[in-house]
Amino acid sequence: MSPKATIYKAELQVSDLDRHYYATHDLVLAQHPSETENRLMARLIAFALFAQERLEFGRGLSNEDEPDLCLRDYTGDIELWIDLGQPDESRIRKASSRARQVVVVNYSGNAAAIWWDKNANALGRLKNLTVVDLDPDSIEAAVTLLQRSMRLTAMIQDGELQLMSESATIAMTPGWRMRPAQS
Repeated sequence: MSPKATIYKAELQVSDLDRHYYATHDLVLAQHPSETENRLMARLIAFALFAQERLEFGRGLSNEDEPDLCLRDYTGDIELWIDLGQPDESRIRKASSRARQVVVVNYSGNAAAIWWDKNANALGRLKNLTVVDLDPDSIEAAVTLLQRSMRLTAMIQDGELQLMSESATIAMTPGWRMRPAQS
């Protein structure tokens, strides 16, 4: 019998002053047995950074054909595909052809820099790709907020994210390696 996922519930209040998005999301995060707490919090932070009404978590590590987070339009087409870590370049190209926007969220510091150096030329040709780095020390600090039932506030202003619980505040500034050209 395979081990079961650990379930976390989060009430996430997002106040994104940069995008003028304000909403409360009741989230259920299933932590796959092989998923680290750092990756789980990186998923939650990625949700906060790109929060929209219909943004949802994918089926997780066991499903290779789906993103970690996904936003679909009302017809079922993928508007936003978000992957965490350092996905294979072919996976990103495939996602780029299936989704209007693709985002890769890195959270592993030096490994992310090595991955970017290896893939920057090929990925630079994708016009709908965004690559963002989260500081691994900030992710580690965010893990201290992790509880089976959480109430968190994410405030984003001037590019800085503050993730707050009743007892602590974690501040981080995502690094943007690549953004699509604005039309």
